[in-house]
Amino acid sequence: MSDRFDYIVIGGGSAGSVVAARLAADSGARILILEAGYSHRHPLLDMPPGIFKMIKGSKYMRYHKTSAQEHLGGRSHEIPQGNVLGGGSSVNAQVYIRGRPSDYDEWHKILRGNNQSAGWAWKDVLPHFKRMAGNNRLNNELHQPDGPMMVSDPGHINEMSRWFVQAVQALGEPYNHDFNGSSQRGCGFYQFMNRNGRRSSAAYAYLEPQKNSPNLEIRLQAEVQRIVTKNGRATGVMYRDKSGRHHEVQATQEVIVAAGALITPKILMLSGIGPADQLLQHGIKCIENLTGIGENLIDHPEVPIITTANGPYGYFGQGDGWRMLRNGLQFKLFGSGPVTSAGVEAGAFVNPLDPDGDPTIQAFCVPIVYLDRELAKSVKDTHGLTVTTVVVKPVSRGTVRLRSADPGEMPVVSPNLLKDPRDMQAMVAGQRFFIEAFQKSPLREKVERFVAPDPKDLSDEALIAHCKRFVKTNYHPAGTCRMGADGDDMAVLDSRMRLRGIENIRVCDMSAVPDINAGNTNSVAMMLGDRCAEFIMGKA
Repeated sequence: MSDRFDYIVIGGGSAGSVVAARLAADSGARILILEAGYSHRHPLLDMPPGIFKMIKGSKYMRYHKTSAQEHLGGRSHEIPQGNVLGGGSSVNAQVYIRGRPSDYDEWHKILRGNNQSAGWAWKDVLPHFKRMAGNNRLNNELHQPDGPMMVSDPGHINEMSRWFVQAVQALGEPYNHDFNGSSQRGCGFYQFMNRNGRRSSAAYAYLEPQKNSPNLEIRLQAEVQRIVTKNGRATGVMYRDKSGRHHEVQATQEVIVAAGALITPKILMLSGIGPADQLLQHGIKCIENLTGIGENLIDHPEVPIITTANGPYGYFGQGDGWRMLRNGLQFKLFGSGPVTSAGVEAGAFVNPLDPDGDPTIQAFCVPIVYLDRELAKSVKDTHGLTVTTVVVKPVSRGTVRLRSADPGEMPVVSPNLLKDPRDMQAMVAGQRFFIEAFQKSPLREKVERFVAPDPKDLSDEALIAHCKRFVKTNYHPAGTCRMGADGDDMAVLDSRMRLRGIENIRVCDMSAVPDINAGNTNSVAMMLGDRCAEFIMGKA
């Protein structure tokens, strides 16, 4: 194995896969991906509903335990992260959401004080979104059918998902056939990053076509220890392989960090880049004092509404015993049935407090009694329906800190979900709205009882207590190494994703965003990787 490359990409997730593949295919440069996780080739990873097996515990996931959240009564909760090539795109629920144009126009306003003059408005990012995705239904000014990432309508729609969409319409919300269209508002069925019952991850869409390329090398189970710098520029990377041996690889051009919003700041701080006072606490020499690294942690908070059903509705038991055999046989013989569904077919974007304003809440309809593994034992597993409500533009901000100077230790993560009263107000309004949806036909006739919260007590106090008990991540950490304008002390990156103060380092994952987009973030991470490649190649 060569130890000298033009570009080294730290992290083979959604962003890292795209930037590496684009550079390997289009620049002629030699690229190395260092991925701490495992291969993406596994049947459970490939199948759309596999996430519900993986989320309960798997080597393909790592679990960050948050610090005690005082505003939640001292509660801690988990934040899962992909530990696999393709990152989140290999283990997520595959929902395809870009966010709304105003998200990116706001980024552009934040970044226009930057002297590098890179545009980040909707008109600047839309070509990336459009080029990356091959849509199986839409072909218009926003979508095209030929991109490498397969985007499709649900292969199977459960009856409870249909009832949910009809119930939300009964509240006056419009049916929306495309949440990535002219408006987010309304209810309908999501599109997904899969096709014909197989996940279309960044690894499959971007790295597989380059698997025989002499320009691309991938090293798995390679845990990065630090970035090597000399005289104010990055020269390489130190990593540990699966046997525990340490290696140094050289980068003649750039080191591109794409390890995700929780690990990217950790790697930079271990490299002596970050808040000087924090590095000193751990005996790390500070080579560049960037106070914004590890700050500005943003995540979409999620709170469930859990009900049981009065009949055999939904997906309960479909992955067990004879039902599993039947569903597997249907998929193998006909390419149809529940195996082609990611399990989260329907959803909505609404603004309960101002129906004509931008949506403040995203909802996911899950036709099971659904909780993450840490709370799963608190609710009986049976036929039911869970609707999760998510604040799409949270105001609360958290932090990522080093636990120690040991690269093997997880960082200290404090997301502060719902800490800002404005986020709690939005979440409570979202809960009330969708509790009301459960009481509309045709859902009303199918609900046996509410497990949580109690619809008989919808006081602010009761709903706030429910939110504090159940709030968790929507798996979208972002913003911890954000881009910002010149003169912004908290701006870690310039508008071309270059690290301030140290040459030849870029960050291109969700930690780079100045604010989170409204909705799922995987396609946004891939867009960041694509845009980073074009910055490097001088195409943007």
